[in-house]
Amino acid sequence: MGVGIAQVCAASAGVAVTLLDSSDAQLQKGVAFIAATLDKAVAKGRVAAVDRDSALARVSTTANIADFANAVSENPALKRELFLNLSKITPPHAILASNTSSIPITKIAAATTRPEKVIGMHFMNPVPVMSLVEIIPGLATSSETVSITKSLAKSMGKITTESADVPGFIANRILMPYINEAVFVLQEGIATREDIDTTMKLGTNVPMGPLTLADFIGLDTCLAIMRVLHTQLGDSKYRPAPLLAKHVDAGWLGRKTKRGFYEY
Repeated sequence: MGVGIAQVCAASAGVAVTLLDSSDAQLQKGVAFIAATLDKAVAKGRVAAVDRDSALARVSTTANIADFANAVSENPALKRELFLNLSKITPPHAILASNTSSIPITKIAAATTRPEKVIGMHFMNPVPVMSLVEIIPGLATSSETVSITKSLAKSMGKITTESADVPGFIANRILMPYINEAVFVLQEGIATREDIDTTMKLGTNVPMGPLTLADFIGLDTCLAIMRVLHTQLGDSKYRPAPLLAKHVDAGWLGRKTKRGFYEY
């Protein structure tokens, strides 16, 4: 998702962006993905070639944490360590925005030296296509930080909603239990994967069923979010489906591994 965020920053908002990864191959893959996406937009007449070139010129890469922007996995300890380091190496005026989809912003902010400048900016995947960004102020987040962050999202062509700083925020508080329940339905033999997805697609007029969507998101991400909801909210209704955990244990994470609830 970090690559998609970088793309909308560079191409839509017109700001310089730096991609960080420990793997040079992954960095080059990310830049190539942005270039390919913009090439398609040029071919379809949605973007001028000169604008594509300018956007690509605003994208740089690094393996040095002192240079970078945030899009790491849903691991609370990792997020806190990352933001602690960022608060030490970035200028005092810099806002530290996390793309977390479930981890409380207040917890992340508490690890830094500037909690008033820490905020949640939860993009939807794929970032260049989905128009929504959830904005999540932490307990100490200043109104100025909220205003600047919303303005940045608007410059990217995004529509914002604002959520209280609770596990899952708005989207995943609703979406992940829905996906999790679909996994329980499959696990209990109530219906096949195809019938579950067809029922929800045609019965509720959504573009894809919950199991297909889970594969698209990544089953490891779904499991991590459900575990955060279950741990933080303490309600058994958020207990991750055992079948979901088994798929993750097997390395069947969805589209990115060519197998999840479906084969790809």
